[in-house]
Amino acid sequence: MSAEAAGNAGARAAGWPSRPGRIALRRAREWPVYAFLFACAIVSIFTTLGIVLVLFEETYNFFKEISIVEFLTGTEWTPLIGEKHFGVLPLLNATFLIAILAMVIALPLGLAAAIYLSEYAHPTVRRLVKPVLEILAGIPTVIYGYFALRFISPEIVRFFFGSDVSLFNALSASIAMGVMILPLVSSLSEDAMRAVPQALREGAYAVGANRFEVATRVVVPAALSGIVAASILAISRAVGETMIVTIAAGNQPNLSWNPLEGMQAMAAFIVQVSLGDTPRGTLEYSTIFAVGMMLFLSTLVMNVFAQWLLARFREEYE
Repeated sequence: MSAEAAGNAGARAAGWPSRPGRIALRRAREWPVYAFLFACAIVSIFTTLGIVLVLFEETYNFFKEISIVEFLTGTEWTPLIGEKHFGVLPLLNATFLIAILAMVIALPLGLAAAIYLSEYAHPTVRRLVKPVLEILAGIPTVIYGYFALRFISPEIVRFFFGSDVSLFNALSASIAMGVMILPLVSSLSEDAMRAVPQALREGAYAVGANRFEVATRVVVPAALSGIVAASILAISRAVGETMIVTIAAGNQPNLSWNPLEGMQAMAAFIVQVSLGDTPRGTLEYSTIFAVGMMLFLSTLVMNVFAQWLLARFREEYE
């Protein structure tokens, strides 16, 4: 008699089910857990599909009346007042101008903070400073918007560029947004740097490098894929930001590269139409879905690119 058969015989004699029976019983007990976890995953997938289908349906209805060429190449956006024009370039221009300026602020400051936390800070200081820095990410964005409107624009922007600058301008929105996304850049970059093996640092010290050279010539290049991915995720977060650009940048669809002028980003236009003054089912109402689709595709492309970049250039150490 084999050991397995002897074990099954002993289990039956003791009143226990055989090994196949125990496996079947365990699977029967675990099935509700598997079903619940699978349902949670399916809910997220169907939610995403539902959003895409709603956007696609309304966007399709919009483009049945408006040429997609006019939408993508037009330089005037006045769908709600006066002579109607449906060129989305002013909204795209404002959205990406504000996001790029925000990254100009957040990237060097966030990278410097990450280098300090990873390479210079004492462990006790790191445990205290990093959570405090990440508190910035938990502040509601509407507070950043009013902070930009009441302090950054009148006290900083007008101080450097003159009192004739509009209170609503893209630069103040960019500064506030740069402060908001700074913890995202610093935290993810610091995590990437901390993942670099200590042996690389010790090897650099062994050949005479100082701490700054180790940080900038060894650690940062080794963690570059994570730093770049953090930057792309941060800029995609900036592109989709709503309240800061709505409050601080203004509601003027203005095709300009001057950040001292008032502008309207895509998210700000969606908020404007969603206030309830535009009749539901009209062409004007459908514009928010066309703009929303542009916003969705923009952030989707950047997130997919970030994931590809992270997978393509990730350094794996043992």
